[in-house]
Amino acid sequence: MDYIISPFPFAFAWFIGIILTMELGRRAGARQLAREPGKEMAGLDMMGGTVFTLCGLLLAFTLTGGTSRYDERRMLIAQEANDIGTAYLRIDLLPDSTQPALRVLFREYVDSRIGSYNKLPDTAAVKKELARSASIQVDIWNRTIVATRSPGAHPDAAKLLLPALNSMIDITTTRLMAARIHPAPIMYILLFILGLGCAVVGGMRMANSKRRSWLHILVFALVMSASAYVILAIEYPRMSFIRLEQYDQILVELRDSMK
Repeated sequence: MDYIISPFPFAFAWFIGIILTMELGRRAGARQLAREPGKEMAGLDMMGGTVFTLCGLLLAFTLTGGTSRYDERRMLIAQEANDIGTAYLRIDLLPDSTQPALRVLFREYVDSRIGSYNKLPDTAAVKKELARSASIQVDIWNRTIVATRSPGAHPDAAKLLLPALNSMIDITTTRLMAARIHPAPIMYILLFILGLGCAVVGGMRMANSKRRSWLHILVFALVMSASAYVILAIEYPRMSFIRLEQYDQILVELRDSMK
């Protein structure tokens, strides 16, 4: 992954920031009302409507996009399991003497693929496991090419097995890129700023009240920060409470079937 925005620190910082900026907005509004008693703050409704609308649209955009990418990542797990399973079955096209070693490599490969995602959020360990998977891929490919040319191989072994192996290898790149595709960081920065802008406007609208309405302040901050937390948790699965282990189970079941 090129960058990771951790859900909890972002949401917590937004929660605190919203409370602080709402208080700043309330004080600024109170000062303006003190200078011009009884006069409405010009342009506040229009400005507030614009800021709240933009913030709502950006929240909806990031949530929709994150959900779509989350669904795609789940489907890619199934696709990888299918590709590996197809290639594994086609080992039967090779001479009997070459099959045991390849089957052992396939089992190691599936173990490595499962392990590479189970080790998140330890990105250093993930990179090391991905390198191991790539090494096993090369070994499987080289051994398979030799085996398809050996006496006793099915005449169409190369035509059937090598494309299946190619698909098995290609899906790793597809999954890696799917894990790296996220909205540009500026989108989250803009969302953070717009949320603070909403808090300022909300605080200014509360300036007429002599006492702070902590219920409204805390509910607004909690709703906004919780929304951000869920959005980022979906965008970066395996980094928080939203996991993909139940979908990785299909790879675990495939590994168990490789006797």
